Amino acid sequence: MSNYSLFSVIGLEIEYMLVDQDTLNIQPLSDIILKDLAGKIVNEAVVGDIAISNELVMHVLELKNNGPKPITVDLALQFQKAVDQLKPILKQHNLCFMPSGAHPWMNPQKETKRWPHDNKALYEQFDKIFDCQGHGWANLQSMHVNLPFADDQEFFQLHTAIRLLLPLLPALAASTPILDSRPTGYQDTRLKYYGDNQQRIPIISGEVIPEFVGSIKDYQDTILQPIYDAISPYDPDKILQFEWLNSRGAIPKFAYNAIEIRLLDSQECVNADVAIALVIVAILKKWLRNSHYFLEHPCEIAPLKSIYETSLRDGLSTQIEHRELFDQWQINPRAKHLCDVWSQLIEQVSSDLDDTTQKSLELILSQGNLSHRILKSINGNFEHSQLAQTYRKLTQCLAHNQAFTVK
Repeated sequence: MSNYSLFSVIGLEIEYMLVDQDTLNIQPLSDIILKDLAGKIVNEAVVGDIAISNELVMHVLELKNNGPKPITVDLALQFQKAVDQLKPILKQHNLCFMPSGAHPWMNPQKETKRWPHDNKALYEQFDKIFDCQGHGWANLQSMHVNLPFADDQEFFQLHTAIRLLLPLLPALAASTPILDSRPTGYQDTRLKYYGDNQQRIPIISGEVIPEFVGSIKDYQDTILQPIYDAISPYDPDKILQFEWLNSRGAIPKFAYNAIEIRLLDSQECVNADVAIALVIVAILKKWLRNSHYFLEHPCEIAPLKSIYETSLRDGLSTQIEHRELFDQWQINPRAKHLCDVWSQLIEQVSSDLDDTTQKSLELILSQGNLSHRILKSINGNFEHSQLAQTYRKLTQCLAHNQAFTVK
């Protein structure tokens, strides 16, 4: 994305689980699918406008733009075409894709299989330092949104706006209320683990909400270099000392002049994922176009982190206790919960959103985020048959690009 200015293009990455078509148990066959696509074992294969690539664990595949795309492009159509083209290949192996941010009954201690091919040294190093067998490493799927910046000033503006938006994202996108066949008490359990994954070297994720920085050099000096210094004793060959090691909720990719937003659980269908990505873009554009208050009076981490951490549990019901945030978010202070905040923000940018996007967002606000809908569908019955029934519906939602609704 190195030659692109603010909001000129976008890069989406969406992760899905490979599961057995009959049992819905995870199947560590990502290398087989990639081999079928490319004719040999590869890390990445291309299907139309979408690239398909491996992840740390063998039961996950990532679909992503094959290069930056204009935000005006029909992203949902491109991703759904790829999903459709993969269906017969998956079927040959009795597989299907399962959406959402975590498998509800996977046992990561027994079932985790790491990618054993190219780049395996990198994954082995992660495992050696952090033990990648748990849910926080082996059982999580997310959507990443990559947005470009052209120069130092655009980086400053984009990073400052994104850090302000990050605490709002889990409430909208949470889809991980169940692990080990039981409710976790969190709507976004994936992110609960995300913040704890690397506690052996806590500076890697920091507070998840990034620090305020004034320039690219400031970021490199105050965030990246201390991360490299901290991991150096565990990583003498410098296998991991790259900008992607940073695990804040949004990370700059200076090699591409882009910032990657990481706090979004995968949704039930392509339309829902793309709708969340597009409303993020619309809100950031609106903020930067309308006011520089948040640039001149940067919000401290503490109130942002408080909202973020509470939202992992309470989702759209999270109460707003820091009044300063209303000025930062440019909304009416009558909002009491994050659902109110999102309603205002979406209404403010509605003219920039197409009908499909608006319908996807309206569903979340009216019926709840995907975690809320999953729990409503299960209705307190966590027997395997009930879990399987709900998550089978989710696989069908992804296959047909339909929203998951609960009566």
